[in-house]
Amino acid sequence: MHSSLIAWIMRAIPFGTIIMYGALGETVTEKSGNLNLGVPGIMYLGGFAGFASAWAYENSAANPNGFVSILIALSCAILASMAGGLIYAFLTISLRANQNVTGLALTTFGMGVANFFGVFILNGASYSAAPIANKAFSAKIPVLSGLGDIGQVVFSYGFLVYAAILLAVVLHWFLTRTRAGLNLRAVGENPATADAAGINVTLYKYLSTCIGAGICGIGGLYYVLDYNQGIWATTGQIEALGWLAVALVIFTTWKPLNAIWGAYLFGMLYWLYQFLPTLLGITMASHITDLVQMLPYVVTIIVLIVVSMRKKKENQPPAHLGLAYFRAGAVRLPSPAGEGGRGPARGRMRGGLVAAARELESGRKLCLISRLRAT
Repeated sequence: MHSSLIAWIMRAIPFGTIIMYGALGETVTEKSGNLNLGVPGIMYLGGFAGFASAWAYENSAANPNGFVSILIALSCAILASMAGGLIYAFLTISLRANQNVTGLALTTFGMGVANFFGVFILNGASYSAAPIANKAFSAKIPVLSGLGDIGQVVFSYGFLVYAAILLAVVLHWFLTRTRAGLNLRAVGENPATADAAGINVTLYKYLSTCIGAGICGIGGLYYVLDYNQGIWATTGQIEALGWLAVALVIFTTWKPLNAIWGAYLFGMLYWLYQFLPTLLGITMASHITDLVQMLPYVVTIIVLIVVSMRKKKENQPPAHLGLAYFRAGAVRLPSPAGEGGRGPARGRMRGGLVAAARELESGRKLCLISRLRAT
């Protein structure tokens, strides 16, 4: 029983790391008001680009180096994922296409691109491997990983597991303690007010969507080169994990720190079906196993219902999430002395209106920033 519990935890943490990257990336994106349902496709792009680059390097270099393989795989995964995010951003921000439809189309696109080019790597085989990259990504912490049960449970993972935790902490600090983070949240809450206050709404939306996509892509990379032992096969498992990452964003109420324990909890629940019979000494039928695997999604639905009933502002999604922003045009002021008049009355009127507008928008910005800081 003791060994089964340790094995359960060691299986849940790497699994949780995959969806943690996807959830953190999607949280950054949704904080700007963009609802990107293309997370599975973006993770697919990141996983394939990282694997393909590492595989090509290993098969072309005379003496491939693990560290170089890490750099190449990470760079290609992030760039490919950000390219997918850029496509989504252009369609939904510049062209104002429907965000839900665009995200779903991006999922299909990412899977199709990865599987199409993956055929050339597989070359008729059922799978292909990048063993050097896998060894580099899954390397355990020396000495500490050998400290008995604690070493197994805490220090027996690749560096991307610990990087995910650090990233969650950094994102929490960024969103709550920096001016850029507060501006990003203002864009997601009320882009019109943020725009009037001088914040470049389009720039923030583009950057958050592309950076968020890059973070999601690292999750796909981790799945292929660490969790899946450096093996690429067109099984479609990344897509399922991508949807689980989207569910995790809701479960964590859009808070990066909650993604740490939430991801590991999802991992524990996901693998519960495999270890529960051993821990309880029972036998589970196959249909019961399928029901147990639904637990992460059931828990997400329960949390969503509870959050909706409590109606606490800090647990709600960004107010402008999923909505396109249409910037209002400038209003032409009439002249008191006629359409072509340029008298002093017109100048005083325009100056007073401009000053009043600036004061009003400044007050709105202060109110919005104070509400964001309070949450």
